[in-house]
Amino acid sequence: MALCSFNRVFGCILMITMTTKVVTLRLDGILEKKLAKLAQSTHRSKSFLAAEAIRDYVAINEWQIEEIGKALMEADRGDFASDRDVQRTMNKWTRNAR
Repeated sequence: MALCSFNRVFGCILMITMTTKVVTLRLDGILEKKLAKLAQSTHRSKSFLAAEAIRDYVAINEWQIEEIGKALMEADRGDFASDRDVQRTMNKWTRNAR
């Protein structure tokens, strides 16, 4: 049973390794030291942490670009808030800020 479990884990690791690509990047010394310290304290590799950070960065920027695209399509259709709607929103935020 232990051998079977080991083989499954090994298979998963092999599958993940086969689907990843190597990317080289340059970091300034201070950032690299911080990354190394974080890797050590979290028991993760610097590679894992860098990939996680890049994955989050890409996801956020993909979302932002998609939303900008939607807003541009709305603008192209002339789908804008009326002056009255804008004024109501401004009054609401101004009132709540006081």
